[in-house]
Amino acid sequence: MRPMLLGEMTPETLMEELGTSPSKALAARRLAQLGMPTRKSEAYRYFDIEPLMAHDWEILRNEASAEIAESEEQIVITDGRVTALPKGVEVQVGCSDAIDLDGNHFDPLYYLGHLLSPEVISIRFKEDAKVTLVHRFTQPGKLLAYRTAIYLDANTHVQIDERFEGEQACGALILSGSDVFISRDATLTLIKDETLKEGDYVPILSHRIKVDSQALCRLHSFDFGAGSGLQLIRVQLHEHARIDADHLLYATDHARRGTVSQIVHIGQSSVSNQRAKNILAEKARGIFDALIKVEHTGKYTKAHQNSKAILLNDGAYMASKPQLEIYIDDLEASHGSTTGQLDEAQLFYLRSRGIAKEEARKMLILAFANELIDALEDERMRERLHASFETAYWGVTNVTCMETCHGCEDLAAGTAAK
Repeated sequence: MRPMLLGEMTPETLMEELGTSPSKALAARRLAQLGMPTRKSEAYRYFDIEPLMAHDWEILRNEASAEIAESEEQIVITDGRVTALPKGVEVQVGCSDAIDLDGNHFDPLYYLGHLLSPEVISIRFKEDAKVTLVHRFTQPGKLLAYRTAIYLDANTHVQIDERFEGEQACGALILSGSDVFISRDATLTLIKDETLKEGDYVPILSHRIKVDSQALCRLHSFDFGAGSGLQLIRVQLHEHARIDADHLLYATDHARRGTVSQIVHIGQSSVSNQRAKNILAEKARGIFDALIKVEHTGKYTKAHQNSKAILLNDGAYMASKPQLEIYIDDLEASHGSTTGQLDEAQLFYLRSRGIAKEEARKMLILAFANELIDALEDERMRERLHASFETAYWGVTNVTCMETCHGCEDLAAGTAAK
């Protein structure tokens, strides 16, 4: 299947071609309206989407149900099928008719992902929980599409540690993402950690996040490595809702990587804080295309957005586009973007203290990245993210005692001190 050909079809032809159920008519209509993404599409302008859309993909279809193992705290999704579940988390598979599709999403691949997904993995949290969600890909060179829906009941507080494993899926295209529904007075902390090597699978993750009244979403995304990928996020904030979104990107080689987002303030007194830090090396291209939109109903909104980027050499490129779209006067809003190189004065100061130039560069880069990593409240997560970043940046890490030490703080402290 060549995805680019789907953009020329009517909704009826699309549904017939893809074999989708009548419940997905809205997705077919929206995809027909938007058309398939090209290099002229705003969200994909800097991503090189056309080769992926022109490629003749074999679609990976899993007809047989996977055997589900029991895990202490992990939900494992292997090639679009749940293969492991923890105790105490309700997971329902095959509930696509129950999904409240976002009819205003800006990304056509959000709708294509829904059309190609035979079923939606529904994860509902009825009480406080802390789980790891592992996405595992094993099929090289194929197109895999699947969707998850995450529900938080009222007054629940949930942390999801989202990880990706795909060493065996070289050359695959992953069309995935989550529809997230955070009920009134609930809190979701979602921490994404994804490192891609050159030649790995290409993830295009299109999310929809609905934050109900007085609910909170903490979104932390950490994207490292030489592979290409894009996350596209649309957030709806209702009355007194809040989102704090941090994005840390370290890209090298010829990677095309980053975040495209829309945060829409619908209700009064909603709050958004979005920060992006980008470190780009060699010929990598970083992407931060972020819009904050305040509707007429969003009085007394507070919306702040900032992007900072460090280019480590002349071949690196940062596409930074923070935007505000505001329809009222009663609000507090700001946005900004800076792109530059390492501070020569700081480098000189460190070198004057006897630190070698390359080591001084590493110290400044780590300090730049650590602000967003250290914002995490979970100490184990901070250690793991420090290790992920250091490994991606210089191939090794001093953080070696984490999940294997069974909580041995003394040993962890001794290892970090070496």
